[in-house]
Order: sequence, then C-alpha cells, then structure tokens
Amino acid sequence: MTATDARPAPSGSQVQAATRATYAAFIGSGFAFASWASRIPQVRSHLDLGPSELGLVLLSIAAGSVVALPASGPLIARFGSRRTVTSMAVLLAVAVALVAAGSQVGVLLLVGGLFLMGVANGAWDVAMNVQAAVVERLLGKAVMSRFHAGFSLGTVVGAGVGAAMVALDVSVLAHLLAVAVLVGVAVPLAVRSFVPDVHDDGTGEAAQAPRDSALRAWREPRTLLIGVFVLAFAFAEGAANDWISVALIDGHDTSAVVGTLGYAVFLVAMTAVRWVGPALLERWGRVPLVRALAVLSVAGLLLFVFGGHPAVAFAGALLWGAGTSLGFPVGMSAAADDPARSAGRVSVVASIGYCAFLGGPPLIGILGQSVGVLQALTVVAVLLAVATAIAGALRPPPGLPENGV
Repeated sequence: MTATDARPAPSGSQVQAATRATYAAFIGSGFAFASWASRIPQVRSHLDLGPSELGLVLLSIAAGSVVALPASGPLIARFGSRRTVTSMAVLLAVAVALVAAGSQVGVLLLVGGLFLMGVANGAWDVAMNVQAAVVERLLGKAVMSRFHAGFSLGTVVGAGVGAAMVALDVSVLAHLLAVAVLVGVAVPLAVRSFVPDVHDDGTGEAAQAPRDSALRAWREPRTLLIGVFVLAFAFAEGAANDWISVALIDGHDTSAVVGTLGYAVFLVAMTAVRWVGPALLERWGRVPLVRALAVLSVAGLLLFVFGGHPAVAFAGALLWGAGTSLGFPVGMSAAADDPARSAGRVSVVASIGYCAFLGGPPLIGILGQSVGVLQALTVVAVLLAVATAIAGALRPPPGLPENGV
C-alpha cells in the first residue's frame, strides 16, 4: 500500500499522539541543526577557515538540501511522512557523526558530512511539514507556527547545550557524536505515532492528490510567489544561524561563549513568537502580521549591525529573531491550504526557500571577506523588503479558509 492510499480517519487519541510526535520531529530537527551551528566558530578555528572559505563549506549543507528537496514530494507521496522522517533521521545521525570526524580530520570529510546533513534535513523538513499540515486540519486549528516553535525550542536547547560544551571545553567530536546517537534513536521512535498523510474525510472520498501534483505545483504562480516569500525569511533565519556567533566574535569582539549566547537569544525570541503565533494570526491575519514582523526583523538587524556595543547587538538579535519567526511556518500553511495538493506544494515552497541556504552562506562569506561579516548581513534587509511586497500571495485561494482549517 502506498502513502496515497486512503485510510480511515484517525481517532481523537491518534490525532493527539500524532500531534506529540510531530512536535518531536520538529524539536529533533532543530536540536540537531543548532548543535552543529553552535560549534561553527570552533570548527572554523580548528581548520583555520576564513569567512569566504567558511561560507563555501556551509554551502555544502545547502547543496545537499537542494538535491533532496525537489524529490521529497514524490518520495513522501510514495512512502509517507512517517517513513521519510524515520529514514532521514537515521541518515542525519550518520551525517552528524561524519561532521564530528571531519571537524578533526579535515575539510573534505566535513564537507561530505554537511552535504549528507543537507540531504537529510531537506527531505525531513518537507515530510514533517506535510504531517504538520495533516494534523493542523484534523485539529481544526491553525497550529503550524507552534510546530515551528518546537523546531525553535530544539534549536534553543541545541544552542544552550553547545554553549555549555564550549564553556566546559568539551571537544566538538565528543559533543556531536553524542548528538548523532540521540537523534538517530529518539526521533524514529517518536514518529511511529504519525497519522497517514491521506485519510477518508468522512464522506467516503479520499483527500488524494493527483499523481502529477508535485510537478504541476512548479507551474503555479501563487506557489512560486509563496516560495520566494519563504526564501526571504529563510535567508534571514539562515543568516542568523550561520553568522550571528561569528559576527559577535569578529565584529563586536566578544568571546566564543558570548557569541554562542547571542545566537541563543535570537532563537529564544523566535521560539516565543512562534508559540503565540496562532493567537497573533487569529487577531491580525497572515498578511498584515508578516509584514509587521518583517519591519521588526529589519529594525533588529540594523541594531545588531550598527549598535556598536554587544548589549545593543543582543537587543538587535532579540528583535531579529522575533521578526523572522513566522515567515517560514506561515508560508508552509499557505502552501498547504488545499489538502489534496499539500505535499507537492510544500515540496516546491521548501525547495525555493532552501535556495536561501544555497546562496546565503557564500554570499555573506564573500561580502564579509571584503566589508566584514557585520556589514554583509545588511543584505538580509533587501530580501525582507521583497517579502513584504509579495506577502499578499499568502491569502488562501477563493473557496478555501485561511490556514486551511
């Protein structure tokens, strides 16, 4: 039986179990990524990488994601989100172990591990968003941003543990090997409670996507615009993930521990706003809210870059994180407005969004080599202005309620 075969509608207890499992998938993904990101400054120093060289190394994550993302829609349609997340969690554990070894052995092994991490992250990301959209519809509530808050919570924990590992002088190798084991075991166990991606809607008809929906979605103007919108916010988020710690250390002359804590401040702000996102969306609606948050993000970015003092930079990181928080989850909800085509459209939007992770690290690194990492980060503001202009694409198509519920 393929993932497109309809199953009976899940019971209430099954939906609640699937909700918890979906949180676990998001938390595990965020924890794994932030565990790596929190150790970037130490890996850079150990391997003696300059800003442009580090940018090119980080490019390998994006390259892996871009390879995986276009295939993720058909993959999930064939095997389902549960099997996809399970297999990608195991692959990511292997990748993190390779990254841990590469941080000690050399750049080639590090790049190989990061490429596999990108592959695993890309398919895992789409699959868990597809399951989140299914659970959101079954609950009848717009809770997508809370699942993404789970991702952010995972990144906060990952960054906090990373800061502790730096302070305790634990090696990158030991730290990341422990993360690999934890993720590779815990996540596959947790996601066993996922519900089928397709089920009988109570009328005897399955909410089944056309076979060519993943390819057709690439020709839909609204889907492409949502993808560009998500790209801008993903760039803003990804730039913070990759460069906040380095920018605080190099640009504001802080210690490695303070640099990692600055990254954690960004993540805490993002997590908090994502958790209250459903209430904000209900009050203000998608388009006005994300436009206001884009402005807040730009204000925080400018404080971070031009504040001139680490304390001001921390305040800027706080606003940057809060403002960037809802762009990605709201874009995913908008892509999943029509349940029959959600897998293909989420795959397309995620693929475009991950182009930010392809272009972002080398662009910031190359610019940083010339003008400094802090000043290079100002390119984020340009993309957020574009996102503000095209945010109207997030409105649901005629006949569909906002948030797809």
